[in-house]
Amino acid sequence: MDQNALTRFVGGSPLRTLLWLVVMSIVVGFVLDTIGLDPFGFLRRLIADFDRFVDWLVHLGFDAFRNVGRYLVWGAVFVVPIWLILRLTGARRG
Repeated sequence: MDQNALTRFVGGSPLRTLLWLVVMSIVVGFVLDTIGLDPFGFLRRLIADFDRFVDWLVHLGFDAFRNVGRYLVWGAVFVVPIWLILRLTGARRG
């Protein structure tokens, strides 16, 4: 990326933009600390919620597979004997 493209991308001089981001981050961090918000606690909570979401998604998937397996077994209890009887009686005719 040439200098003009980088300047357009960051909206001005890259060094000036970096300094502005650092200063604004310090100001916002100070305000959040003043009102009692902990960024690391927020990140821990966000990660825990994400882990809980992934667990829910995984269990949802495994529950779906378990249900499909149960449906398969229950269906097979009735379908396979009926199919077998029909095949055996049809084989005699043919």
